[in-house]
Amino acid sequence: MKKYKKVYIEITNICNLSCDFCPKTNRPKQFMGKSLFEEILHKLKGYCEYLFFHVMGEPLLHPDLDNFLDLCLKYNYKVNITTNGTLIEKVSDTIIPKPALRQINFSLHSFDANTHNITMDSYLDKIFKFIKTALSQRDLLISLRLWNLSQNGYNEKNIHVLQRIEKEFELNYPLEQKLTPCNGLKLSDNVFLNQATKFDWPDLNLESSGSNAFCYGLRDQLAILVDGSVVPCCLDREGIINLGNIKEQSLEDIINSQRATQLYEGFSRRHAVEELCRRCGYRSRFN
Repeated sequence: MKKYKKVYIEITNICNLSCDFCPKTNRPKQFMGKSLFEEILHKLKGYCEYLFFHVMGEPLLHPDLDNFLDLCLKYNYKVNITTNGTLIEKVSDTIIPKPALRQINFSLHSFDANTHNITMDSYLDKIFKFIKTALSQRDLLISLRLWNLSQNGYNEKNIHVLQRIEKEFELNYPLEQKLTPCNGLKLSDNVFLNQATKFDWPDLNLESSGSNAFCYGLRDQLAILVDGSVVPCCLDREGIINLGNIKEQSLEDIINSQRATQLYEGFSRRHAVEELCRRCGYRSRFN
């Protein structure tokens, strides 16, 4: 049986923000139902240990997030949640005690990409409060992400965020001197800061970068969209490389289909067989 390091489950493709770095999806907006979610957990058994509630959408919006985390415990999965952080105050009491929750990734660059009726400091205060509360009660991994670097480096808001982090974690050095786009930095026990440059999401309308490429799609990861469609990675926001539907097929049949096999074997030869993969800006990180 094939083992994956992580499987992304898009529990919703609805988001409360509209980030300029995040392309929109034309798929119908919906929340994944409990029955489909549990069916997915059942069919994934043995294929992975770690689930990521992330593709498109804001997972903290889901009205059944509480039950979903309980089901993950029942089926013995560990969950990572990636969030823009704007709703963390509303759900903190619900999610902190959940044993299935392993890690939360806060996309701090989301704030810079939107117009808000709160200040950057108020936004950060809520996240810092969550971190303190969570770590006072249990072991939980927390990653603060700034994935919006440009060729010019930091913008003014990024610098403010770094200064607030320095103050919050009582650091005696400037973060700008320690951070690199490739390496994360430990801020304290269980809390990490990561930064990265912007990238172009795969899009059939982009110019092809050629077929010489490698990717971990179907090698150590796959993604399941809100309607049950299985795709090779978490960047296929429209389900262009639809390998099958978990509601109708076993995962074994899906990952052994002709299309999936050709994609996997192609990347083994450093060759992108799918047109979407040839138009992906993220893949350059693996070259």
